[in-house]
Amino acid sequence: MHTTIFKKGDKVRHRRSPEWGTGVISRTEMLNREGGTDMRLWVRFPSVGEKVLLASIAPLDHVTEGAHAGVDAIDFHSRPTIAEHAQSTGGGWLAEISKKKPEDLMTAVPLEATDPFVPAPRRLANALALYRFDGTGVRLIEWAVAQSGLDDPMTRYNRQELEAQWKRWIFNLDNAVLKILQELRRDQPSIQAALAKAPPLAKKAVPRLLANMK
Repeated sequence: MHTTIFKKGDKVRHRRSPEWGTGVISRTEMLNREGGTDMRLWVRFPSVGEKVLLASIAPLDHVTEGAHAGVDAIDFHSRPTIAEHAQSTGGGWLAEISKKKPEDLMTAVPLEATDPFVPAPRRLANALALYRFDGTGVRLIEWAVAQSGLDDPMTRYNRQELEAQWKRWIFNLDNAVLKILQELRRDQPSIQAALAKAPPLAKKAVPRLLANMK
């Protein structure tokens, strides 16, 4: 079983969950699996904490830092989570951002969907992927975990508060997607390519948003 080689300290991104941000591998373990060699990886992501993943299954990409590394090398998930917000002390950017209300951080759309330095087709794909959260039942809690970085958001917010924050967040996400669609209005192939890989809720949202542009 051929897998990419990872090592402790490597920075990686999960292609199917870009909102997790750039993770750092804290531990690796070689193992034999299905007659071949595989790696078990412990990866700490800024939005969802530590995940234990198999290198042969998880769609992980190395993140290379540097001025000429390209778009994929930039950590566009630099927005701090609620967990980091609560831990901020002293000076620096984290202390500065802590002046914002936690509720504002909960309703913010991740930078990888809004950063103007990310090409518009990539921004659209990243934004549409966020529609995998539908704001109901377990999905509401999954959204709150990804957005806050807290293992149990219910220790900080009650369900009514999370539902209200979700509504603000989905409103902000719709607006972010609308801006990208306006930017790409003459590039229908890019819109259709992003839609082809988007979750069902995104495929419902885009026609509604396109109708608002007419």
